[in-house]
Amino acid sequence: MSNLVIVESPAKAKTIQKYLGPGYEVIASMGHVRDLPKSKLGVDVENGFTPQYLDMKGKEDVIKELKKKAKKSDAVYLATDPDREGEAISWHLAQMLQLDMNADNRVAFNEITKTGVQAGMSNPHRIDIDLVNAQQARRILDRLVGYKLSPFLWKKVKRGLSAGRVQSVAVRLIVDREEEIRAFVPKEYWSIDAKLRSPHSTKQFMAKLASVDGSKIEIGNEAQSQMLLERLEKAAFTVTAIKKRVTKKQPAPPFITSTLQQEASKRLGFQSKRTMKAAQELYEGIDVDGMGAVGLITYMRTDSLRISADAQNAAADYIREHYGADYLPPKPRVFKTKKNAQDAHEAIRPSMPDLSPDRVKNSLTSDQYKLYKLIWERFIASQMANALLDTISVDIDADNCLFKASGYSVKFDGFTVLYEEKNENEEENQKMLPLLAVGDVLKVLDLSGNQHFTQPPPRYSEATLIKTLEENGIGRPSTYAPTITTILARMYVERDGKQLKPTALGEVTTQVMKEHFANIVDADFTAKMETELDNVEQGTQDWVSMLGTFYEDFDKTLSTAEEAMDGKHVKIPDEETDIVCDQCGRKMVIKIGRYGKFLACPGFPECRNTKQIIQETGGTCPLCGKKVVQKKSKRGRTFYGCSGYPDCRFMTWNLPVEEKCPQCGCTLFQRGGKSGTLVCEKEGCGYERSLK
Repeated sequence: MSNLVIVESPAKAKTIQKYLGPGYEVIASMGHVRDLPKSKLGVDVENGFTPQYLDMKGKEDVIKELKKKAKKSDAVYLATDPDREGEAISWHLAQMLQLDMNADNRVAFNEITKTGVQAGMSNPHRIDIDLVNAQQARRILDRLVGYKLSPFLWKKVKRGLSAGRVQSVAVRLIVDREEEIRAFVPKEYWSIDAKLRSPHSTKQFMAKLASVDGSKIEIGNEAQSQMLLERLEKAAFTVTAIKKRVTKKQPAPPFITSTLQQEASKRLGFQSKRTMKAAQELYEGIDVDGMGAVGLITYMRTDSLRISADAQNAAADYIREHYGADYLPPKPRVFKTKKNAQDAHEAIRPSMPDLSPDRVKNSLTSDQYKLYKLIWERFIASQMANALLDTISVDIDADNCLFKASGYSVKFDGFTVLYEEKNENEEENQKMLPLLAVGDVLKVLDLSGNQHFTQPPPRYSEATLIKTLEENGIGRPSTYAPTITTILARMYVERDGKQLKPTALGEVTTQVMKEHFANIVDADFTAKMETELDNVEQGTQDWVSMLGTFYEDFDKTLSTAEEAMDGKHVKIPDEETDIVCDQCGRKMVIKIGRYGKFLACPGFPECRNTKQIIQETGGTCPLCGKKVVQKKSKRGRTFYGCSGYPDCRFMTWNLPVEEKCPQCGCTLFQRGGKSGTLVCEKEGCGYERSLK
């Protein structure tokens, strides 16, 4: 027998080939092989939204090879990723290779291990046409919005713009938050803090004023604060109540796609695209020393918290062996999946729970290792016992003013011995308190009033934007990273450190969309569309009628907008700089071009002077000693080069740092991120130092 198995990527093909052995040949389609045409709409709106699929350009050799091998094979199995996109790729392959659409030739692997591959191959099934239709509906929906709405934006705002259901809502969230920040008016408030000492100890601790004369107090200005401080000046601070209890702290559930991206952003500083790239590699297979190619994690696009019994048992065995039976919960944990989640896959977990990060470290890249360690620790911790905390709350009376202090100590570390989710809202001052007893009169070491101001809501980071999209039902696990990548690439949004802020282009475009296409940028409407796509996937809604209902309203809205904006053009405001045009003396402005921001003279077309935006780094060139500046490649990637270009052609991808080389005094460059290496790039020096 000659059996052909088609997957998407070469890495996945290599791993699966190892488990299937002779009699099977595994090849990669390199992703999609057919798609809608780029040059036109490609959807027959008048005839049931029939899509026109074409073989993708650049895939000619791959398609030829697939057809050749399929023709020679006794059986063809379609083993693309186990989700909507993967199901659609299998359907396109079956159409292209003229396979029997009713045959049981679709296999799916939740994990690419020997067990996972054998289980998948022993349970072939038909292509799920409902899944395919859900993907087709999404693709056509996005095509209709993009190809109908984008030309409108070109005419009314700026050429080259694009619109999309999910990306436009994401940009609106960021724009709306920026408007909230601008409109925010800070409100003054004061707190009164006492630094105290117990008569039984020399240890100091802090207490906060909570109420005055039995009522909660709000101190609005310095005068009110001063009055209370004067009242408290001679008061005796007496302990009136001590409450002790044992509280349980439960572990966080294993990761789903959104929480993995959020935690990788917070802990590792990874952008969502970087997280998903490393996760895809871990899923498809890594050459592990002594094991060969093996998939290290389960499928990484999921919103389910379900865990298989086998994985739970394997985790329990590992915990029992390495931590002891006390670290196991009374029964295996079951985490509740949210209501609208697709439960096709397990949560993201290590495919072999006993394979610790240290055992595979030497086989992984830095990104792969960091992400695998995060996934492994989170999963194992999720199967461990609760942490137990001895908490203490103390009430202190001072002239009928109530102060409160609290603290805790760890009674049993439980899951926190391995992993603990960072909670930014936890009080930092909840630490161990000294020995105290009711009736103790405390020594006042300091009593102070502290001024505060309410803060505006923070800008979104990638992590908080993904969390908001998920909470509002906007997009699905596979869409978060591409959405953020798109809105950055289209320059609707830019990074400010870890924060995302709208550009002038993003704000103007969003305003036009809000005025004329309110539904497209409405979070509730977009979430409703996602629910309808889920209904198509479950076979409870017809995809053609769903598209028909949407398009009827959309087409009318587009016509109304065209009439309302007839003859109008929205100008994008320019950001003025202090840089003077050296040709005409005007102050230059920042404009956005194909490859990003640049400086231009506002006197265009009389003055056509333009300049690159130079961002100095503080470093000096190791070749000529001039300043090293930050630049962008044509693909938008950041690199660093000599400001003396083209006379000096020094460039590097490594980040210049303040530290100088101890051997030659030149600028050092950081290679490989925070835990990478500092290197000197002066020829012949060779200095290196690890940051680990």
